Amino acid sequence: MARQMKESGIEWIGMIPADWNIVRIGTQYTERKTKVSDTEYPPLSVTMKGIVPQLATAAKTDAHDDRKMVCKGDFAINSRSDRRGSCGISAYDGSVSLINTILCPRDEMNPEYYDWLFHSSMFSDEFYKWGHGIVDDLWTTNWQDMKRIFIPEPALEEQARIAEYLNKMCAEIDAVISKTKATIEEYKKLKQSIITNAVTKGLRDNRQMRKSGIEWIGDIPSDWMFLFLKYVTNFQEGPGIMGNDFRNEGIPLIRISGMKGNYVTRDGCNFLEQEMVEKKWKHFKLLKDDVVISASASMGIAALVDEEAEGCIPYTGLIRFPISDKLDKLFLRYYLISNEYMEQINVQKTGTAIQHYGPTHIEKVKIALPPLDEQREIADYLDKKCAEIDTLIEKKIALLAEMEAYKKSVIYEYVTGKKEVL
Repeated sequence: MARQMKESGIEWIGMIPADWNIVRIGTQYTERKTKVSDTEYPPLSVTMKGIVPQLATAAKTDAHDDRKMVCKGDFAINSRSDRRGSCGISAYDGSVSLINTILCPRDEMNPEYYDWLFHSSMFSDEFYKWGHGIVDDLWTTNWQDMKRIFIPEPALEEQARIAEYLNKMCAEIDAVISKTKATIEEYKKLKQSIITNAVTKGLRDNRQMRKSGIEWIGDIPSDWMFLFLKYVTNFQEGPGIMGNDFRNEGIPLIRISGMKGNYVTRDGCNFLEQEMVEKKWKHFKLLKDDVVISASASMGIAALVDEEAEGCIPYTGLIRFPISDKLDKLFLRYYLISNEYMEQINVQKTGTAIQHYGPTHIEKVKIALPPLDEQREIADYLDKKCAEIDTLIEKKIALLAEMEAYKKSVIYEYVTGKKEVL
């Protein structure tokens, strides 16, 4: 017999079983507001994976006494919209930052059911609809608003059944997601290995080799040149341009957001006044067939310049490599994303948070350079092999998106009773 359903009267919840109730969060929880010191109560982090000992990456202050107490069994949720989905039941006594709301159950309940409910994407949307702030994408939902949100309330026994089922089902889905992510990373490593091997060893078997003199490169074909990259291309970093130079139209200023594919695009670009470009920055203009790379934390990104980006200005942090008569543009692009190139940069990089490098680092990079016809042969081979691997990666990414959407659907349908645990 089909389960009898009724309208909840709440948009984000929709239909619920006829024997379920709709209650406000404030009837189920009270707020814990006790302020403590993290010298007495160990610091914790509220993450998308729950409450954990404070992460090494967490922002820290000297205000050690300005923390909120969390007790084992409390539910903590980050009130900021840019921390969507960061919540969970605490397995620890400790302290968290003031941006979090700490909830204590009023009466007997199954906390794991509510943990799944609060992790549902539909609840997250509803939670932040009740927020306040000065910008659309960053605001907070405080307890005074949160406690007024309606949520479903199944019988205690059914809460337990739902929680147990979701623990098992989502663990199985997570295992598939984890395996899929691992496979994607393996494909990426395989692609890098193929690129690096091709641009340092070539494709031809049984050829005479000689030592490169660099440990991680090893032997190279004896008929290849081995020289500093600066002798075959005049690389140049984009100029340091201030925000007050930006305009609503004019010459596009290419940013890292325009470097997502094989070709440089104008995605996310700013604009510069043409007269100012001609006066100060015209010698930075991109030329067709240049190769452009990122020189920051986004290493491994390189794109070609075609008609769309020709004449644009690269922003600081992007480096252009003009093509010379000794270089094939595709071979150079593959070389600049190879492990061999990045290894030579990595031993020189400066900085901690954003590890920037520039022309002074590239000047020390050496390249094993085949004859021009062999460069093209290698580039053609890599085009084909990388396309094959990229297709496999895209399929895995599609599967990943499908499984993550399925998980969200499963959580929502069971915590709102649209599907029943039998």
